[in-house]
Amino acid sequence: MSQPELVKRVVHALDDAGIDYMVTGSIASSLHGQPRSTHDIDLVVAIDLEAAKKLLEVFRPPDYHLDPEAVTDAVARKGMFNLIDLESGDKADFWVLTESPFDKSRFARKQEVVFDGTRLKVSTPEDTILAKLWWASQVGGSEKQLGDALRVYELQYERLDRDYLIGWVKQLKLRSLWQRVEKEAETA
Repeated sequence: MSQPELVKRVVHALDDAGIDYMVTGSIASSLHGQPRSTHDIDLVVAIDLEAAKKLLEVFRPPDYHLDPEAVTDAVARKGMFNLIDLESGDKADFWVLTESPFDKSRFARKQEVVFDGTRLKVSTPEDTILAKLWWASQVGGSEKQLGDALRVYELQYERLDRDYLIGWVKQLKLRSLWQRVEKEAETA
């Protein structure tokens, strides 16, 4: 199964199970910025144990690996679990929606876009930039994360809500990485 097919399958399964979601990560930065290849589909999900059981029914062996214990643990701890398409090796990382103010804010602001003929709920360009900068800060300045944030910033520059960005840059303590993006961006 190709990655676009896996995205469609996952999104349809989430919709069918009544699980609200938001596509984030490299898929979101590719949609808002410069496309790049990735084997991961990152999603934030508002999920409980009953809804998780529906996912486990859809994504079963021998085509998929979705560990029931990992799912149950992630839902209880508001952590992460993953689904692996055993044919392609592509995976979907499901990040359970937390109570953090940033998580709640970005989830509430998600927007619908069309990806390969399918409607997806995706993080906004601002929230994609912020999340990429946050991840870069967590791993010591990842050039891949910074590059993704920079491309989204450049391509969405005219449409960005700068007040929203600056507010969260302060709250998330991302000032130095934000300044680097602003300095390196080619927006003219």
